[in-house]
Parts: sequence; structure tokens; C-alpha cells
Amino acid sequence: MSNLIKYKEEEKIIILDKPSGVSSFRFINEYKRSIDAKKIGHAGTLDPMASGVMLVAVNENTKILGEFVGLTKKYIAEITLGKKTDSGDKEGNVVEEKPVPEITDEKVKNVLKSLIGNIEMPVSNFSAMKYLGKPRYEYARAGKEIPEVRREMEIFEANLIKFEKNIISAEFFVGSGTYIRSIAEYVGEKLGTVAHLSDLRRTAVGPFEINK
Repeated sequence: MSNLIKYKEEEKIIILDKPSGVSSFRFINEYKRSIDAKKIGHAGTLDPMASGVMLVAVNENTKILGEFVGLTKKYIAEITLGKKTDSGDKEGNVVEEKPVPEITDEKVKNVLKSLIGNIEMPVSNFSAMKYLGKPRYEYARAGKEIPEVRREMEIFEANLIKFEKNIISAEFFVGSGTYIRSIAEYVGEKLGTVAHLSDLRRTAVGPFEINK
């Protein structure tokens, strides 16, 4: 079980730091068993490959979780250039490889800066967004085709941390419903190549933060 951080007792909310490699469902249910709670709920999932903030509540406090849906989020993302996957992240199959042109830190910073504001991007079929009542990833994993959907995503900040060996590390401050996998692919396209999300850590949901 990863580190448990209690934010404010009066908020009735618990911040959990989910590790990568485990589903959100399995993670919070392991936590539920560890504290012998009767009921547990969350205010937003993370993909299995991602780590970081999950807001949860137990027992009677689960009824207030709706108040915490739709908050802003902060992420530290790793974007690998040169390979595109069917899922948009490292867990998918490589569907395209493309040479990476000579790229400077300044060019990466300019592309990240161009993201600021509202931008329409396609949503990955491997996302948890619902289609006919089921998460899109259920159709994708079953090999079923579904219509593409595009969504306006809000990006407040996009800052380069490091660019080395065709891997971009960047910090994003975004609105709810913004998909970092979509951003990763967009960044690759703007840099003249393809890309996928190779690591993701959510460091904050609204005012609830954990160590990076």
C-alpha cells in the first residue's frame, strides 16, 4: 500500500498516492480492506500506468465526493518521441515509427507554450470516457471500432522540465477532462514526428497535493 496522506480532517477526504501498475479499482479496494471500511468511493480514476493523487472517501463520507469532481489537475508527464501506440501510452502496441528531427529545448518550449488555452483534440479510444454506457477502453480492448470523439481541453500551464534522448519531461496544469495522452500525441505531431505518453504522475487535484 502506498503512502496515505490526510489533507484536512474536516473535509472528510483522504488523499491516496496510487502507484503505477495497478488499476484504480483494485487500489482503492485494497485500501478499503486495509482499514476495514464498509464503503469506499473516489472522485476520479487514474490509468493503471499512472501514479499520484486519488481523492477517496469512506462510509458515510462518500456522499460528498460529487463536490470534488471537475477540479483542476496537475501532472508531470514523460513524452517519448518517435513511436506512436494504439493506446497513446506505453502500454499499447506500436502502430507507427517516425524519425525524430533535430529538436532544441527552445522548440519544445514553444510547442508547449502553444498549448495554453482551449484546444480541441481527439480523445483516445483507451480513455474512460463513456460511449453507450461503457468506457471507451472496453471497446478498444475488445477490438471493436467506435466513432472518434473530439473534445475541447483546457490547459493553463505547460512547462518543460527536461528534454533528453528524445524524451520530454513536462509539467501540466489543466482543466478537468483534459487527456494527457492526447497532448502527448499532439506535441509529437507539432515537433514533426509521432509520440506517446511513457509515464504520468498526477501531483494535484484542485487544492489537494502530494509530493512530486
